[in-house]
Amino acid sequence: MWTHRSISVSAAFEGTERVAAARALARSFLADVQDKHGLAVSVRALETVELVVSELVTNARKYAPGPYLLGLGVQDGCVEVSVWDSSPTPPAVLTPDPYRVGQHGLEIVIAAARTFRVRPEGAGKRVTAAIALADDPAGDPDVDPAHDCAGDLADGTPGGPAAG
Repeated sequence: MWTHRSISVSAAFEGTERVAAARALARSFLADVQDKHGLAVSVRALETVELVVSELVTNARKYAPGPYLLGLGVQDGCVEVSVWDSSPTPPAVLTPDPYRVGQHGLEIVIAAARTFRVRPEGAGKRVTAAIALADDPAGDPDVDPAHDCAGDLADGTPGGPAAG
């Protein structure tokens, strides 16, 4: 899937597995990133990646028929969470509404991620979000001095908090 990356993992899901299985894969992957590859992974990064995985996998299970693929990879100080599903319809970002109950997942992903991208792929689409692995040493979790994850994503598309 990401042949030019040195640290990555991917898994195919039929759509019947619990979302917890995808979160467990993310936790295990980030533990390996830290323990086997010596890269720092902040608690904030771990929690954010788990949240993003939960939201993107839940959307794939809810809105796309059939299987989905989850990919996790590290590049330039960021972990990219990528979910491919069989629906070509891009996810809808709803207008913020503090009175709406539910359906805030995509808003949360976009707010938590450094970059967010949706692109058509094959018969479906791929949704990718990048999260910085380490916090800013000054304590600002929104600033990563090593890399801001705003460069090109691994698939070659420009980064940035925009869907489309």
